[in-house]
Amino acid sequence: MGVVYYTRYLEYFEAARTEMLKSIGLIVTDIENEGFFLPVVSAHCDYKQSAKFEDEIIVRTSIKDLPKARMKIEYEVFKNEIILAVGYTMHGFTNHHGKAKRPPKTFQLVMQKYF
Repeated sequence: MGVVYYTRYLEYFEAARTEMLKSIGLIVTDIENEGFFLPVVSAHCDYKQSAKFEDEIIVRTSIKDLPKARMKIEYEVFKNEIILAVGYTMHGFTNHHGKAKRPPKTFQLVMQKYF
């Protein structure tokens, strides 16, 4: 069909999320080395228009509320100024056994700078 397969958008979300967190000083592997994990507990995507293979796209990410027990990250996927998709992922904070935890102090300190 020549269009990007719909599940690829979740991969775009993941890459954008990792880069966004890194840009504010939160390295995912460092968080994991502290014993905290951020599993996706839900994901949603609304598709507006199709991206074609080899299109250059931009994924804008945002966190609108200070994370507490969960963190919602929102995404907008653009080609030029045309919106292709919007969505979000919801993340829980857990230990390595999957037990729910509050975000680590280092995470909270960084996030407080932006709220």
